[in-house]
Amino acid sequence: MVGDSMDEIDIHLGRRLRRRRRLLGLTQQELAHACGVRFQQIQKYECAANRMSAARLWQLAEVLEVPVSYFYEGLTRDQREHLERETAVSSNETMASKETQDLIHAYYQLGERPRRRLLDLAKAMNGEIEA
Repeated sequence: MVGDSMDEIDIHLGRRLRRRRRLLGLTQQELAHACGVRFQQIQKYECAANRMSAARLWQLAEVLEVPVSYFYEGLTRDQREHLERETAVSSNETMASKETQDLIHAYYQLGERPRRRLLDLAKAMNGEIEA
């Protein structure tokens, strides 16, 4: 049941992404370029082959000029509640890990310019890994 519910949500989010992209007259390539990923990644999001992270949804919402809530419109109450529970558990587990805490500590030990460069590098690596 849990897997089915998450798959339904991924499909719903992908459909909402495709709908908004088309409404704006953007190609997958154009949207991908604006997000710093390859167009294949957008294809995977739209067909629910890959799950969108909260950060990616935020970025897509900005590029597509909609609130993040746009992607969730039309979900049933049960689906929304399930998604909220899953997101909270995943977020808490990630933030509680020693590796995450060490990374955050090291990050804030850097000056502003190196922090910005490290963030740009992480974003670039993420784009390469996801594509």
